[in-house]
Amino acid sequence: MTYNTGINWDKARALFEAEKQAFVANMPKSRELSALAGEHLLFGVPLHWMNDWSTPFSLYVDQAKGARFKDVDGHNYVDFCLGDTGAMFGHAPAPVAEAVKRQAERGFTTMLPSEDAAWVGKELSRRFGLPYWQFAMTATDANRFAIRWARAATNRPKILIFNGCYHGTVDDVFVDLVDGVPTQRDSLLGQVYDLKQYTKVVEFNDLPALEAALAEGDVACVLAEPAMTNIGMVLPEPGYWEAAQKIIRKHGTLLLIDETHTISTGPGGYTKAFGLQPDLFVVGKPVGGGVPCAVYGFSEKIAAAAQSAKRNAPPGHSGIGTTLTANMLAMAAMRANLADVMTDSAYEYMFGLAKQLADGLRAVIDRHNLPWCVTQVGARTEFQFTQTPPKNGTEADRILVPELEHIIHLFLLNRGLLITPFHNMILVCPDTKADDVSRLVAAFEACIQHIKL
Repeated sequence: MTYNTGINWDKARALFEAEKQAFVANMPKSRELSALAGEHLLFGVPLHWMNDWSTPFSLYVDQAKGARFKDVDGHNYVDFCLGDTGAMFGHAPAPVAEAVKRQAERGFTTMLPSEDAAWVGKELSRRFGLPYWQFAMTATDANRFAIRWARAATNRPKILIFNGCYHGTVDDVFVDLVDGVPTQRDSLLGQVYDLKQYTKVVEFNDLPALEAALAEGDVACVLAEPAMTNIGMVLPEPGYWEAAQKIIRKHGTLLLIDETHTISTGPGGYTKAFGLQPDLFVVGKPVGGGVPCAVYGFSEKIAAAAQSAKRNAPPGHSGIGTTLTANMLAMAAMRANLADVMTDSAYEYMFGLAKQLADGLRAVIDRHNLPWCVTQVGARTEFQFTQTPPKNGTEADRILVPELEHIIHLFLLNRGLLITPFHNMILVCPDTKADDVSRLVAAFEACIQHIKL
């Protein structure tokens, strides 16, 4: 390893082998289904990244409800992954399930608005503070569409992102800084043009770099999570966003905030909690209570510019939207979730559990003198293999240890506790119990006792 993780790697690897054997022995039906899927599914799974889990083969789910799910072999789990935020408020929350059931008998999709659309638009405006909204099926599409509107509204070709960012599978964002040099990501499949022509990339928390990149006046929007989440959590330094927004405005660039993960911060997201003022705003996975949908909002000024751009454009397809966008089923789910699930009281409860979790993890780390830290964004908690939380994407990438992540994750999974396969992100939901959190902390400590130096 390039730095001290506080781990005895011989012990850790021996534990991993034992945990893999235990998984294989306990999951005959999942193993059978994995073999069957391998006959017809590319890579043996519905989406190739489903192989990124620490398991020897895929774990197959039978049913999921609240903070729990059961696999096809009959084992029960407490779910701290929650669909990597897609089910942030629990699986199949009752108000959403009832709304979907009612709507399913009245139609799924028509390419026409339903009554729910007007209610949802008004609620989004109240909750997030932007007056105008549009819809998508995923946060990826919402980000992609918002970028197009930003370019159309500003007549500028480029966007700016932060190194190590994640905004779904939007093509424009797969540019990293490698030794300070913008580099198209090697892992991007099938890309035929140079993304660096239209994408600038700087480090998060680096105000001089942001200023320099925007000074040329060719950037339509800065696309950012208010706190980075998908390379491991990277929090903004005190005063960063206040200064960054002044720089962005000074150069006539728009701010596009993606809250798909940081909606864990509160009912109005990080934006509302910390007083950010974006021109465009995206929320994806959680907004429909697990039903695929996403939303994106516009400030008054950008809404006017976007509408003007569309009205003055030649007739034909704008390249924005799909026939399933804002379908009646998704709108019914969003209305129920926003009204009855994604509430102030739900967040207050989750914050208490997340604090219990973060405090518990820190106590374990301290007891065993590990050079690790714990980072938290509302209901979202993560332990990281460094004493000092990372300040940017380069630092966050440097401390990732996938092998160690897999060992800990599989140990927890074999004890009925699921956390996210990508780094060490842990979510709680309104159905998570204090005892569930205590159980996770205890299992985490048991794993550490096996593998520490």
